[in-house]
Amino acid sequence: MPVPVPRQRAIPAVECGQAPAASPDSGPSKEQAPPGTHQAENAATRRENTRENPTEKREKPTDTSTETSTGTSAGTSTSAGTDRAPAPGVRAESAAPTNLTVLLIEDDPAGSPIVPDLLDQSGKPIRVRTARNLTEAGRLLTDDVHCILLDLALSAPAPARTNTDGGGSGNGGDAEGDDELAVLRHVLELAPRHAVLALTSSSDAERGAEAVAVGAQDYLFRDELDGRLLSRAIRYAVERKRSDSAERRLAEGRLRAQENRRLERGLLPTPLLAGSPLRFAARYRPGRSRALLGGDFYDVVRTPDGTVHAMIGDVCGHGPDEAALGVELRIAWRALTLAGLCGDELLGTLQQVLEHERSDDEIFATLCAVDISPDGRRAGLCLAGHPSPLLSRPGTPARLLPYDNNGPALGLLPGARWPRMQVELGAEWSLMLYTDGLIEGHVGGGRERLGQDGMVELVRRQRAEGLTGEELLRATVNEVRELNGGELADDLAVVLLDRTA
Repeated sequence: MPVPVPRQRAIPAVECGQAPAASPDSGPSKEQAPPGTHQAENAATRRENTRENPTEKREKPTDTSTETSTGTSAGTSTSAGTDRAPAPGVRAESAAPTNLTVLLIEDDPAGSPIVPDLLDQSGKPIRVRTARNLTEAGRLLTDDVHCILLDLALSAPAPARTNTDGGGSGNGGDAEGDDELAVLRHVLELAPRHAVLALTSSSDAERGAEAVAVGAQDYLFRDELDGRLLSRAIRYAVERKRSDSAERRLAEGRLRAQENRRLERGLLPTPLLAGSPLRFAARYRPGRSRALLGGDFYDVVRTPDGTVHAMIGDVCGHGPDEAALGVELRIAWRALTLAGLCGDELLGTLQQVLEHERSDDEIFATLCAVDISPDGRRAGLCLAGHPSPLLSRPGTPARLLPYDNNGPALGLLPGARWPRMQVELGAEWSLMLYTDGLIEGHVGGGRERLGQDGMVELVRRQRAEGLTGEELLRATVNEVRELNGGELADDLAVVLLDRTA
């Protein structure tokens, strides 16, 4: 299934440089303006940060691209978290470029940072957002976040416990370790596309291993962190998540492709010729890449009176909608034929089916229907805008059956009629029904088409070489492709019925 996509969340205005930062009474905060701001603004910001939090490290000069952020005060009821963002009045494009963005979720009442300065593989700063709880994390988790650092010591809120055991509030009877994993599970549900690194103490390695088993990409000891180790772990987690996601999408794609192939194979017809002396062969090639089913369709059935009915058709277009409509018309034809309809009555009913099932009034379908008498010597032929079949008999060249009374394609003219022509076949013969994909390929590198005349000459030559049945169809289709200089652009279907004396 698709990988679920988390809902886009907007970053607060204070993080986007569109509103002033939180006041000193809302908790410690420090922010460094990116290159391009006025030195006076930067100096004032450093002096203000020094007054708010004297214990903080002195900030680096303003010409560096390193940014830091901390969460808001724990006592603030509407805590918003902070982010490294451009200073007010500075366009986002002027900020120092960063390749990776990390969301740190940690609950540290003292406000002391647990993440050192981070640089990516190219030496650029890794942007860090800080959230003190899952509510802030949900709001700061935008699409540009690549990795989540989760402190497993974070207290589990009541909503996070709802989906774990369903019993009680966040202060219920579970052990603290279970609460930690509940927080992790909540984060994994909140951010299924993001890499997650779990932070734990060096004395609790077992909890870190359990976090990886639940779904985190890796775990680290918070009391042993250094910038180089953490930067490398972040890059590894991001790449591993990308690889896992790619493998999952590939596996899902393979499953969908297998299901589609099974469905398409199931939609191809199984001829019903039990008890008939006629031999049957068919070739089918959809024009769509990697598809098994196109807009062409065919079928052959034998009714209880011994008559063999064969049909081939072509829905205009090459997409999946046309393929689906072709299947509907084929199934409708088989049902109507087994119910005893034929000729003009059958084609008129098929046109009604087409008019009700097509997605656009301009869609039409051509069709050729043949009903062969029980003795196999005669046939009735109905053409609805379709090329005429090719008849081959011993001692005579292959020729096209008459198409003077060819009626209109299905779906073009309301109330149209399709006359049925009587054709003498003889004692031994071969009848080939085909769609225009067989005759509309090019000849060589020019714009000339093979056409019906070229196809007739090609089949005559193949039969003169003694080819029949499956071998004849295979050789014919292969030569048509070679003349075209590669795969045919249109769908192709060919049906061959043979009767021997």
